[in-house]
Amino acid sequence: MFYPAVAARQFLASVDGYPPLHSLSIATTANGFDSPARGWNSFGIQSNPNTTPNWTYDQEHVLAQCDALEGPLADLGYTYCSLDSGWSVGLSGDEHGRIIYDADKFNITEMADHLHERGLNIGVYVVPGAFQGDANKTIAGTDITIGEACYGDNGLGRCNWNYTVEGAQQWHDSVVQQFAEWGVDFIKLDYVTPGSPENNVNLPADTSNDVVAYHRAIEKSGRPMRLDISWKLERNSEFFPIWSSSADTFRTDQDINNGGEGSFLKWSTVQRAINNYRQYMSEHSRQDEVLTIYPDLDNLYVGNTPEINGVSEDERFSIMSHWMAAGSNLMIGNDLTNLDDTGRSILTNADALAVADFAATYPIRPRNPGTGLRRAKQLQAWIGGPSPTGETVILLANYGPDQGSSGFQSSLSGPQNVLVTWADLGITGSFKAKDVWKGLDLGEVNDGFNATLREGESLLVRMMPTGSGSEYETRTVHGRRRHHHNRGGH
Repeated sequence: MFYPAVAARQFLASVDGYPPLHSLSIATTANGFDSPARGWNSFGIQSNPNTTPNWTYDQEHVLAQCDALEGPLADLGYTYCSLDSGWSVGLSGDEHGRIIYDADKFNITEMADHLHERGLNIGVYVVPGAFQGDANKTIAGTDITIGEACYGDNGLGRCNWNYTVEGAQQWHDSVVQQFAEWGVDFIKLDYVTPGSPENNVNLPADTSNDVVAYHRAIEKSGRPMRLDISWKLERNSEFFPIWSSSADTFRTDQDINNGGEGSFLKWSTVQRAINNYRQYMSEHSRQDEVLTIYPDLDNLYVGNTPEINGVSEDERFSIMSHWMAAGSNLMIGNDLTNLDDTGRSILTNADALAVADFAATYPIRPRNPGTGLRRAKQLQAWIGGPSPTGETVILLANYGPDQGSSGFQSSLSGPQNVLVTWADLGITGSFKAKDVWKGLDLGEVNDGFNATLREGESLLVRMMPTGSGSEYETRTVHGRRRHHHNRGGH
C-alpha cells in the first residue's frame, strides 16, 4: 500500500543548529492525476523558428513532431502532444461564442483521432475570457448573451467574466464540453493572474475564477483532462489553495526560451527558473505537508545539440535532473525530428526517469551545504524523500557564477567542491547509493557526499537504506488511473 503522507521517520535526523527535514509529498491532483505530464509542446519552435528551419505551425508539421513520440518516448510516458497559441480562431468563436480551431491550419478532431490511435494525447491552449466580438451571441444551453456576463478588454481580444451573474460557468461548460467531444486531453490556460506579467496586455488583477470555472467544466464534461495554468503564478496563502484545488500543474516562472533567437535557452534563464522553484519549495519545507499540484518549470530544452539548445552538455544533464527531481512537467520544446544522440539518451534514460517517477510523490527541496538552510546558493544540495521505505534522491549542483537574474549572488568560477553531510540534509543512517546518469553503484555511504562539479554540472544520486532488503521504488505514474483514448461525444 502506498502512503504519500508518511515519511521514513527512522531516517530523519535532528541536529542542533540545523532545521529539521519535514515530510513533503504530492498526492492525487484536483483533476485526478498522479503524475506531471510528459510529452511535447509547440511553443518553443513557434517562438524560436530559427532553431527549426522550414517548419510551419500547422497540422502536418505538428503531427510530424508528435509522431516522433511513438516508440521509446511514448513507452516512457511522453504521450502528450500539446498545441500552444495560434491553433484557434483569434477574434471570435462559433454561433455560441465557443472556441473553434482555425480550419486553415488544424482539424482538432482529426488530430485527436490520429494521436489516440497511436496511444498519444492532445492538448490545446486557451486564455481567460470570451471573445469581445461575441458579445451578442447566446451562451449554449441558455438565453444569456456573452455581453451580459463579460465586460471590458483584457488586451487579448477577450472580455472579463463577471462571476456575480449567470453565464460565466455555462460558457466554460460549453467550451470544455466541445473540447471533450473533439477528444482533448489537456488544457493549458495561460495569462492567469495574479502572477502573469503584463506583457503589453491589460489583464485584470485576478482571473483565478477562470481557473475554477475550467476545473468545474472538466468535472462536468465526463472526460479526463489535465489543466495546466501559467505563468509565474502568485503562490501566497490566498491563491495557492485555489490553484491546488482546481489545476494539476502550475508554472513557477516566466517563459525560459529565447524568443526569436537562434538557440532555445540561456543558462542564466535556467538559473532563474531553478531559483524560482527553490523559492516555491522553500515555502513548503517548514512543516509536514501533502501537496496536490505539480510545479511546471516550463518546457524542457535538452534534446537538440548544444548549439541549438544554447546550453552546454553539463547544463543539459543538469536541466533534466532538476526538472525530473522537482516533479515538474516534462514537456519537450525541442525539434523531436532532430534529436542528437545525447538528447535522445537524456530523454530516455530509464534510471533517470525512475527518479521522475519517484519525484511525482517526493519532490526535491533545497538544503544548503554546511547549514541545511534553504537560501539561494551557487553550490546547492537538494533532497527528495525519504519515502516510507527509506528511498531518497540527492541532487548536488554547481550553478556557476550568477549571470544576472538567478539571485545566487555568487561569482565562483571553474570547478568547485560541493560537500554535503547527513546533518545538512536532515537524515541519518547508512545507504546504498547510485550515480543515476553514469549508472554506477557508489557503494555504501554513511554521512554525506563530496563531489567536484564543473560550472553547470550536477550530481544526481538515488539511495536505499542498507540492510533493508528493499529495492528502489518505481511507480508507473505516466498518466491517470482512468485513461481514455476514445473521442467520446454526447
